[in-house]
Amino acid sequence: MPASLEEVRINGLPSFAYYIADFISKEEEQVLLDKIETSPKPRWKQLSRRRLQTWPSDLHKDALLGSPLPKWLTEPIIPRLLSCPISVEGGHDHHIFGDSPHGQPNHVLINEYLPGQGIMPHKDGPAYHPVVCTVSLRASLCLDIYGSKEDGATEEDPRWRVLQEPRSLLITTGDLYTEYLHGIQEVKEYTNLGPSTICNWDLLRSPHNIIDGRLERHTRTSLTYRDVLKVSRLSAKLMGKR
Repeated sequence: MPASLEEVRINGLPSFAYYIADFISKEEEQVLLDKIETSPKPRWKQLSRRRLQTWPSDLHKDALLGSPLPKWLTEPIIPRLLSCPISVEGGHDHHIFGDSPHGQPNHVLINEYLPGQGIMPHKDGPAYHPVVCTVSLRASLCLDIYGSKEDGATEEDPRWRVLQEPRSLLITTGDLYTEYLHGIQEVKEYTNLGPSTICNWDLLRSPHNIIDGRLERHTRTSLTYRDVLKVSRLSAKLMGKR
């Protein structure tokens, strides 16, 4: 872990984004993959372009039913997120979720993308505090960031591209959350990758794996940690009636 997030800030992006190439170890990655694969089948939701799990539950009217995350989704990721200050001067209490309503993530979305699968440019919406922490597992993937035209339509080409390696952490905040859209292209191979097209190139662990600007896609799993603003007490009340 860096001494502070300022050491791993992605330059050139609006607001603030950070990239830690070795956020978890290979052993921790495998434990997470094993837990994901052995989750009960009803946990998986099959969509047209990917499948996903939602923990601890889906949102209902932009609210989360009050329930703790399982330990395998909290350890070691959440303590590690909270242990890294935004700046050295700010101290350890000034972490990335220091200003969020609950002081830490309370919701995790697990996405699995096969080669050729992706997601259209979109915004995450107002249900979450504007901090997104994504841990990538198994394979690399490009996150494309788009602006909007004057008429509100999404621009055809991404303004920036972020390469997310396995075991890495990407944090996006502020304007990147509220003003810009993000998506994943439906391709089986990336081309034209390099220092001039990948904005976090200088922070990558293994840029040498990219030969002639090309990178073949493989199955990638991601864990997205966010703080849902509204938490319903309904589930706690129902538990008390049993």
